[in-house]
Amino acid sequence: MPTEREKMLRGELYDPRDPELAAARRRARDLLHAYNHSREGDAEVRARVVRELFAAAGEGVWIEPPFFCDYGSNIRLGDRVFLNFDCVVLDVAEVVIGSDTLIGPAVQIYTATHPLGAVERRAGLEAAKPVSIGADVWIGGGAILLPGVRVGARSVIAAGSVVTKDVPDGVVAAGNPCRVLRPLE
Repeated sequence: MPTEREKMLRGELYDPRDPELAAARRRARDLLHAYNHSREGDAEVRARVVRELFAAAGEGVWIEPPFFCDYGSNIRLGDRVFLNFDCVVLDVAEVVIGSDTLIGPAVQIYTATHPLGAVERRAGLEAAKPVSIGADVWIGGGAILLPGVRVGARSVIAAGSVVTKDVPDGVVAAGNPCRVLRPLE
């Protein structure tokens, strides 16, 4: 019988109230509290939290507090990733952010989703779909990436966009829903 965590990571319906998952979220909240209340000069605290929180974090990762996530353990950051103030990553499934990617303030990345059926929702069940962001991407402030999307390498997502489907490599995309405007020159 699979655990709720195993079901969650496979994208199946799972119960987020499971004690193992609740403990993992508490662990993340404790680490985030330390990070979000650190000062810019607290490099040791921030480096320790980044090492402990994320599944992987490359060299030169820079995250402006406050930052929020569910677990942290499902987030993989490449080298020199920058996340500006107030970013939220609901990492129920894996979130991969490629090297040299810039993420503006108040960007929200969601992997969590809920069943369409009221009975399953009422039962408190959830599911998830991974999100992947390529290398050298710029995501403007306030953008929202929905579960299961992929943003291709070198692309730019305009501020305030809602990314509902995959964005190819090397394009400028904007809007709600987000649409490709043009290739990058």
